[in-house]
Amino acid sequence: MTAGASRATGASGTHENQRGWRGWREAAQDALYGPAGFYRTAPEGPAGHFRTSVHASPLFAGAVARLLCRVDEALGRPASLGFVDMAAGRGELVTGVLAALPADVAARTRAYAVEVADRPDGLDHRIEWSAEPPRGTTGLLFANEWLDNVPVDVAEVDGSGLVRRVLIRDDGTERLGEPVAGAEAEWLARWWPLTGEEGLRAEIGLPRDVAWARAVAALDAGLAVAADYAHTVGTRPPFGTLTGFREGRETPPVPDGSCDITAHVALDACAAAGKRAPGRTLPDALSRPQREVLRALGITGARPPLALASSDPTAYVRALASASEAAELTTAGGLGDFRWLLQPVGSLDAEALLVDVPDDEEE
Repeated sequence: MTAGASRATGASGTHENQRGWRGWREAAQDALYGPAGFYRTAPEGPAGHFRTSVHASPLFAGAVARLLCRVDEALGRPASLGFVDMAAGRGELVTGVLAALPADVAARTRAYAVEVADRPDGLDHRIEWSAEPPRGTTGLLFANEWLDNVPVDVAEVDGSGLVRRVLIRDDGTERLGEPVAGAEAEWLARWWPLTGEEGLRAEIGLPRDVAWARAVAALDAGLAVAADYAHTVGTRPPFGTLTGFREGRETPPVPDGSCDITAHVALDACAAAGKRAPGRTLPDALSRPQREVLRALGITGARPPLALASSDPTAYVRALASASEAAELTTAGGLGDFRWLLQPVGSLDAEALLVDVPDDEEE
C-alpha cells in the first residue's frame, strides 16, 4: 500500500472513471502533464521541488559535455552534432552543456530541449524547444530523471493471490480494480513477477519501455543515455517505489497536480526495449552506476593538496568546493547510486567512451 494513501474496498466496475476511480498511469499523466499539471504550472520548475544531479553542481553538465565530445570524436566529428536533453525542465542541463563545450564543438552542435512546459524566457537562442525529440539526430540523447516521470500503472496482489490494478482518486484514496491482463500481465511475468502474497506491489513499466525505445529510435547514430534511480529483476522492491515530492521533501503521491509523482525505473526492461527500437536491432546497452561513469568522465571528488592552501588560498577554496560537489554526485547512498543506461546506435562502442583517460581538449 502506498504510504499515506487510504484504501476503499470493493471490486472494479464498468464505470470506474465516472466515479473518480482510475489507474495510476492515467491519474499521474493528468497530474503531471495535463493543462493544470505539476510540470506545466510550477513556475520554478522541477528544481524548486527536488534536487537532481543537474541542480547539484555544474560539474554534471561538464561531464555530459565531455561525453558529447567523446561521442563526437567516435562519430568522426560530423558537420552537425546533436545534443538532445530529454525532460529538460527549464533548460538547465542543455545550457550548461553548451557553456562547457570547446568552441569548435559548440559551433557544430545543434541543441534541443524536450519538455512539455513552455519555453522559458531568456533561454539561449541556440536551443530548440519542443515537446518531442527531433528525428534523424546524430549525436547524444540524454535523459536525466525522465523515465521515472513516465507514468505507469500499479499492480497489487489481493487476498486470493490475484494480481489486480490499483485504482486511485484525486485525493489519494486507493482501491483494487480489475485483474491485470494482456501485455501488462506478460510484462509483469517477465520483468516483475509477483508471488501470491497479499499486498505485494509492482509498477508496470511497459510505458517506459515504449517511451525509451521511441527516444532511441530518434537517433540515426550516436548514443542514448538514461540516468535514473533504478532496480533490476533480481532486486525489485516488494512494495514498489511510488512516491511524491513537493518543495524539496518526500510526500505521499497524491495525483492532484500539487506534487511530483515518481517511481524508480526497471532499467533492465528499458534496455531490452531500447535494443529493439523500431526499425532496427542495436548492440547491447551498458548499465553502470553514476559514480563509475562520472569518474570515467573526470569527476573524482579528490581533495586538493593542502599545500595549495598556502600557495594560492583562493584556488584552494575553489578546488575544495568543487571536490565537495563531485562527492555529492558520486557518493554511495545518494546521487552516485543512479544507474546510467548507455545505448549505442550504429557502430559506436559505448564501452570505449568510458575509458578513464584525458580527452584531447584537456591535455
